[in-house]
Amino acid sequence: MRQIAIYGKGGIGKSTIAANLCMALREQGHKVMQVGCDPKRDSTRTLTRGRLIPTVLETYREHLRMGRDEYAINLEDIVFEGALGIYCVESGGPEPGIGCAGRGVLTAINILRDLKAFATYNVDVAVYDVLGDVVCGGFAQPIREGYAREIYLLCSGSFMSLYAANNIAKGIRRLARRGETGLAGVICNSSGDEEFEKRALADFAQTLGSRLVHFIPRSPVIQACEVETRTVLEHSPHSAEAEVFRQLAQRVLDNDRPVIPTPVEELSDLEALYRRHLRV
Repeated sequence: MRQIAIYGKGGIGKSTIAANLCMALREQGHKVMQVGCDPKRDSTRTLTRGRLIPTVLETYREHLRMGRDEYAINLEDIVFEGALGIYCVESGGPEPGIGCAGRGVLTAINILRDLKAFATYNVDVAVYDVLGDVVCGGFAQPIREGYAREIYLLCSGSFMSLYAANNIAKGIRRLARRGETGLAGVICNSSGDEEFEKRALADFAQTLGSRLVHFIPRSPVIQACEVETRTVLEHSPHSAEAEVFRQLAQRVLDNDRPVIPTPVEELSDLEALYRRHLRV
């Protein structure tokens, strides 16, 4: 089973990319599960027609509140079918301001493992949509537990997205186990200046010891599909944007080169990398 993780700065578009990637993989006939690893619980929203599905952590808490054994949870309580039969899971988390998101992610991962979810549903590809805060346990758990085997950094053309991605790369380097987990590449979710982004992100990816795997253009079609709570491939299957996601899925499937990243150590060096591609 392939285990893909999408990491990146908050608000960069991880859930949108993950859901459309899952849909493209499903179109190819693969059995796919998307696991949202964020307390916001909205990773799978475009796969469930806008529904916010019950989370693993809230189901777990309800079982404990009712005095039930925690192992009485059934897969049907936490795994839901979305569009085209894509399996959807949301880890959930604590109430805002209380506790750490890492507990929800760890609980979800452990329950899925203990209930043999991937084998039960015969999953070919699991896609983890992971929150990008490197100081949070929710960031570390998928890597530490060996689930995030192939990690993709999602970036745009903003400097802060590169700054966040570089920090995430430092976390990957610290947590990854050589030969089992690594950085599979950088994906650009464009914010508009395509030529600059392609140059800067290709340079950044090469600096990390990886490569720019795919470029997703800024598009009103993608934005409209988010509002309609549909993936692009479901809402506009014949569009150029849908083809972009199909190409991304194929490149992910063909990619077998995860590496331990070599992040930029000094902020001034990262700034210099960014500046040399600017046209002011």
